[in-house]
Amino acid sequence: MDAISFLRADHHEVLEMLSDLEDRTGSAARLSTTDRAARGELVTKLVIAESGHEAVEEQYFWPAVRRVLPDGDMLADRAIEQEKAAKQLLDKLDKTEPDDPEFEGLVDQFIEDARAHIAYEQDQVWPKMLTALNADQLAELGEKMEQAKKVAPTRPHPHTPANPAVLKTAGPAVAAADRIRDAATGRGQ
Repeated sequence: MDAISFLRADHHEVLEMLSDLEDRTGSAARLSTTDRAARGELVTKLVIAESGHEAVEEQYFWPAVRRVLPDGDMLADRAIEQEKAAKQLLDKLDKTEPDDPEFEGLVDQFIEDARAHIAYEQDQVWPKMLTALNADQLAELGEKMEQAKKVAPTRPHPHTPANPAVLKTAGPAVAAADRIRDAATGRGQ
């Protein structure tokens, strides 16, 4: 799968979760215990999906953007700042119970920020990458991203620098720890 198709599939999955959260919105006081638990599970799935997605982009996609586009540093810097804010928000969400009064505000903020970030990537970055890289280059980048996602973290790590070298070396150990922790707690099951 080429890089843009890979990212498009991830974005589609996330956008579906965001729509699902919007459809099931409501204050904690109005939602039943079952509905709050379902929202909590959906947010956990979102945190897991986004944590892996952002790690893969920071390891492979944004370095490629920097390498091949004349304005790549500016584009990547803006995206990484958005992703850093998203990781901080996801970290808070991951630690907040669905019946906490702060939960719905965090969900709303994440939905707004995620939609803006996805639009930025799709509208401003992808068209440039599609013209800068040929089909073979896009396929090679996509393959690297697919492989990296298989061993990507399942939790946000907002204090980890968005440095590709750090992420490629420390990332697998962090991801393994995340997966062990998830298995022990039943998270995301």
